Amino acid sequence: MPTVLNSFRLDGKTALVTGASRGIGAAIAVAFAEAGADLILVARGDCATTRKAVEAVGRAAHVFRADQASRAAMDRLAAALGGELPLPDILVNNGGIVRRGAFAAFTDADWDEVMEVNLGSVFRLSQTVVRQWLAAKRHGKIIHVASLLSFQGGIEVGAYTAAKSGLAGLTRLMANELAPHGINVNALAPGYTVTENTRALREDAARQRAILDRIPAGRWAEPADLAGAAVFLASPASDYVHGHILAVDGGWLAR
Repeated sequence: MPTVLNSFRLDGKTALVTGASRGIGAAIAVAFAEAGADLILVARGDCATTRKAVEAVGRAAHVFRADQASRAAMDRLAAALGGELPLPDILVNNGGIVRRGAFAAFTDADWDEVMEVNLGSVFRLSQTVVRQWLAAKRHGKIIHVASLLSFQGGIEVGAYTAAKSGLAGLTRLMANELAPHGINVNALAPGYTVTENTRALREDAARQRAILDRIPAGRWAEPADLAGAAVFLASPASDYVHGHILAVDGGWLAR
């Protein structure tokens, strides 16, 4: 029987992480490698830096370039799994985008792109992996990267809020259906994190101050702050955790 410490290891596992070129996705990928997993790195950008960090700790890194806004690109990824690419044991749906604008002026194009990247592609990629797991009677772990806006409304991010709220519901639905098959589905809800998606907020002095004043921890998160929680949800330590949305937010939701 594994010790408590060993139950956080990912040895012998392969994890697919979307949005792995930078930010939270890159931090999670490197943490998984340090815990013993091989990686499939998916992003529309260059994953060379993440790949180098994964390989530096002795793990394999497969790179697949795909824009989650493109169904054709994601279909190519789906077709590669279990063939050109290994079928992962762990799926982290991290890739996401934000489009900002007042509700009354928000465009259909921005709505459609945000919903496709943040929710539609997550549904379809998860379905592809789950179908193969069920056919092979394999257990697995799925981690969606949700948001504080899975719980709150936000300002001028209508599509993002809708998508992340939908992702919270999808997490629970998938957990209800898949837990009996030994598949854990959970989500991380990052607090305000220093990433490209939050650059506009950090460059607005008033918003930056208002946000910081509400965070009990007194600082924004760094991507690495999400890594330990992701390892937990991917590891045997979380085998009895299903349908949970774990906020890693410096205490924001407790305020």
